[in-house]
Amino acid sequence: MNEFVWPVRVYYEDTDSGGVVYYANYLKFMERARTEWLRSLGFEQDVLLNEQGLLFVVRSLQLDYLRPGRFNDWLKVHSHLLERGRASLAFAQTVRRGEQTLLCQAEVKVVCLNAQTFRPCPIPKLILAEITGDC
Repeated sequence: MNEFVWPVRVYYEDTDSGGVVYYANYLKFMERARTEWLRSLGFEQDVLLNEQGLLFVVRSLQLDYLRPGRFNDWLKVHSHLLERGRASLAFAQTVRRGEQTLLCQAEVKVVCLNAQTFRPCPIPKLILAEITGDC
């Protein structure tokens, strides 16, 4: 996968009393970007759940905060697939203001789960084919 970029506007509700993006909201921004990446490949998470009984969930993450985002900023969440396993995907994600100002960076591991058992299961071949471009 090449880099996927998703724009985010910082709303008042995303900030603390000082007008700075509340730290946990960066995780929400990154989650939205991964969801939109999957959607751009033609997969809706509600359909995967309802028709195939699959969930994608965060298993682990490492996140570094470098600079503050502020109310009304236009940010971009950059997502890049680092690694794919049989049942997991690892992403490098960054949130930037403009092209140069890096606000935070993370490595996020996502696992495909059976929605009934919450146990890992293989990522469907069709999704893997879209990720790798082997359609």
